[in-house]
Amino acid sequence: MKKIFSIMALALFSLNASAQKQLIPKPVSIRITGGTIQIPETLKLAQGLPVKETEYFKQKSGFNFGKPGKKDVQLTYTQLKQPANKNGLNESYILEITPERIHIISYTDQGYFWALQTLIQLLEEHKNDKAIPAMTIQDQPKLAWRGMHLDVSRHFFTVDEVKQYIDYLAMYKLNTFHWHLTDDQGWRIEIKKYPKLTQIGSKRKESMIGAYVDNTFDGKPYGPYFYTQDQVREVVQYASDRHITVVPEIEMPGHALAALSAYPELACTKGPFEPATKWGVFDDVYCPKEETFTFLENVLDEVIALFPSSYIHIGGDECPKTRWKECAHCQELIRKYNLKDEHGLQSYFIRRIEEYVNSKGRKIIGWDEILEGGLAPNAAVMSWTGVNGGIEAAKTKHFAVMTPGAYCYFDHYQGDPQTEPNAFGGYTPLDKVYSYNPIPAEFNAEQAKYIMGVQANLWTEYITDFKQVQYMIFPRMMALSEVAWGTSQPEKYKEFESRVIHQFEKLDRMHINYAKSIYNVSGKVIPANGGIAYELSTSQNPSGIRYTLDGTDPSVQSTPYVQPIPVLISSTIKSAYFENGQLKSAVSSQQFTVSKTTGKNITLEQQPSENYAFGGAFTLVDGITGNTRQLGKTWLGFQGKDVVATIDLGKNTDFTEVYFNTLDNKGSWIHLAKSAQVYVSDDNHQFALVAETGKDDILKAGGKMRLKVGQQHGRYLKIRIENAGIIPAGNPGADSKAWLFVDEIGAL
Repeated sequence: MKKIFSIMALALFSLNASAQKQLIPKPVSIRITGGTIQIPETLKLAQGLPVKETEYFKQKSGFNFGKPGKKDVQLTYTQLKQPANKNGLNESYILEITPERIHIISYTDQGYFWALQTLIQLLEEHKNDKAIPAMTIQDQPKLAWRGMHLDVSRHFFTVDEVKQYIDYLAMYKLNTFHWHLTDDQGWRIEIKKYPKLTQIGSKRKESMIGAYVDNTFDGKPYGPYFYTQDQVREVVQYASDRHITVVPEIEMPGHALAALSAYPELACTKGPFEPATKWGVFDDVYCPKEETFTFLENVLDEVIALFPSSYIHIGGDECPKTRWKECAHCQELIRKYNLKDEHGLQSYFIRRIEEYVNSKGRKIIGWDEILEGGLAPNAAVMSWTGVNGGIEAAKTKHFAVMTPGAYCYFDHYQGDPQTEPNAFGGYTPLDKVYSYNPIPAEFNAEQAKYIMGVQANLWTEYITDFKQVQYMIFPRMMALSEVAWGTSQPEKYKEFESRVIHQFEKLDRMHINYAKSIYNVSGKVIPANGGIAYELSTSQNPSGIRYTLDGTDPSVQSTPYVQPIPVLISSTIKSAYFENGQLKSAVSSQQFTVSKTTGKNITLEQQPSENYAFGGAFTLVDGITGNTRQLGKTWLGFQGKDVVATIDLGKNTDFTEVYFNTLDNKGSWIHLAKSAQVYVSDDNHQFALVAETGKDDILKAGGKMRLKVGQQHGRYLKIRIENAGIIPAGNPGADSKAWLFVDEIGAL
C-alpha cells in the first residue's frame, strides 16, 4: 500500500513540476487536484465573459471558437465584488482547471486577463500531449508597478514595434510601459501648438556609432521620426486593452537639446542649437523663465490629454548647472526666492511643474535627481543611480519605483562583453536581475508601502533596430517579471533558468531574437592557494565545456573542464560548450596577466558604485586588465570617490614596479585620475610613501600607469588613486561628480 501511495505521490509531484515548468512569472500557489483535462479543438465560451480580454485570448490561444461539440470544454468566469485596492487583490485571480471545465475567479477584468495569460502558457506547455493536469492556481502580484521602459529618442521604433513591445509586457504580467519620448537626440511626439518640435527636433544630421571612445559617426541623416497624436492614442488604447498603463516621459530641465533646437529662446544662451548627434549629457538646458514654463505647460496640456496615466514622468536627471551659473536671470531667481544654489533652482523648477501637473489632476514622477534641493511635495521618485534615491523618498513618505542600474538597466551587457553586441556598458546577466529584491532589507512594513514597484529600462544609444531591442530584453524581462510578481527565489536560480530555457521554444515560434548568452560558457575568477583559478559554468551540462590554456581554438584540440583551472602564469584561456563533439556556443576568451598581487587579499576604504561593482574589490587583483571599449565586468567605477586599496601580499615580497589603469571617457563623465601615490608597509600600520605621480604624467600616459618604486621589500601595498573631483565647465556633466574607473592593480 505504501508503495502504491509513493507512486501516486511521485506522479502528483511530476504533474506539479510539469505544470510549473513553463510558467513565468511563477504563480503564488499551484495545487494539483487529480485527473487531467483534454485540450479540445474547440473551446466553448460561457456567457458574460469580459469582452476585450476574451478577444485577446481568442487571438493568442490557438483555439477554434466555432460551434462547440458535446465534449468540448467550457471556459467560465465568476467576478467577485471588488474590494479596496489592497495587497494586489484587484489583480488577483483563481484559475480552476477540472476535467470538465476551466473556471476563472477574479475581482476585476485585469485579474481575469492575468489568469488568461497563465492559461495560454499552460496550453503552450501541454500542446503536444493534448492534456493539462487538473489544478487550482491562486495568484496575485506583490508589487503594483511592474514596468518596462523604452527609449525612442536615441533610436525610433514604429507603432507596430511599440505594440509588439507592449505584447511582451502582457505575456509576462507587467503592467506599466514607460515611454521615453523626448531627449537631446530627438523629440518624438507631435505637439500641435509647437509644430517645430517635430519639424526640427525629430531629426538629426548623423548618429554616433561604435564605442563612445571611438568618437565616430555614420554620416547619415536620421529622421524625421515621431508619433502623431492619433498614433499615440492608438498605442495608449492598445496598451489599455492589455491592462497596461502607458506613462509618458517629457524630459526637463535637462536633456532638452532637441526642443531648444526648435525653440532656442527657451535656453539661457542664444544658440543656435541642433539635436545631439552624440550620446551623453549636454550643458544647454531649459532656462527657468516664464516663457519656458508657459511652453512646458502647453506641452503638458497636450500630453495629459493623450495619456490617462496617473503619473506623468518629467525626467529631471542629469541636468548640468553650467548655463544656470552663468545666466543673470537664473542668478536673480536664486536671490529672489532665497534659494541655496543651482540645485535649489532645480527644485524650484520641478515644484513649478508639479504644481501645474497636480492642478490637472495628475502626479509627477522623475529620476533620482529631482531630490536635488528638496523633493516636490507630491512627487514620486524613480531610483536609478542606486537604491538610495528610493530609500530617501520612502523614508520621507514619498512613493518610489526601484530601477537601479546595477540590476535593471537592460542596455548593459548580459554575457561576456567579448561575445556580445556592443552595449552601453555595465554587466547585468540574467541571474543578477533575478537576484534583485526591490524592497530594501532595512525597511519596516510601513516604509515598504512606499515602494510602488520595480522597472527595467532600455536606453537605445546602441540599439538601432527592433531585433536588437528583443535581444536586450529577452530573457532578462522574464527575470524582472518574477521579481515584480514577488515569487522569485534567487536561491533556486537554476530552477528558474530551466523555465527560461523552456520558454525559448515559444520565443522561437514567435520569431523573437532573444539572447542565448546563458548557453555560452561564463568564467569567474576565484581565489585559490594564494593565487587565482578560473571557474567555468554554463546553463547546459558542464561536462560539455572544453578549454585551452594557450589561446588556441578549443574546437581544434582542447581539454574537458572538470574543476576550476589554476592560473599560475600569464596566459589566455579559451572555452566553449560542445555536444557530441560539435561546437554549440560562442568561444569565450580571457587573457590573464599574473603579477605579485594576483589573487591576494585586498580591501577598499570606499566601495565602488553599485552599477560598476561587479566582483567587488577582488576585481582589482583578479589578473584581468580592463577593456577600454567595454565598461563591463573588468572595471570598478567610483563617482566622486578616491580609490584607496590595501593589498596583503601574504609575506614580505620584493617588487620594483606598481601598475594600474584609469579610463578617459569624458562623454560618459569618466575622467583620468588626478594623482596617485604608492605606499609600502610591513605591519599594515606604518606606511612609507615610495612613489607618486600627478595629473600631467597620468594624462601623458593615457591613464596606463607604470610607477617605478625602487627596490621594495614589504608585505602590504597601499595605493591611493585620486578622483578628478567636480567636472569642469565645457565638459559633459559639468558641475557633477566625475567618475573614476580603475582596473587591475599589479606589482612586478
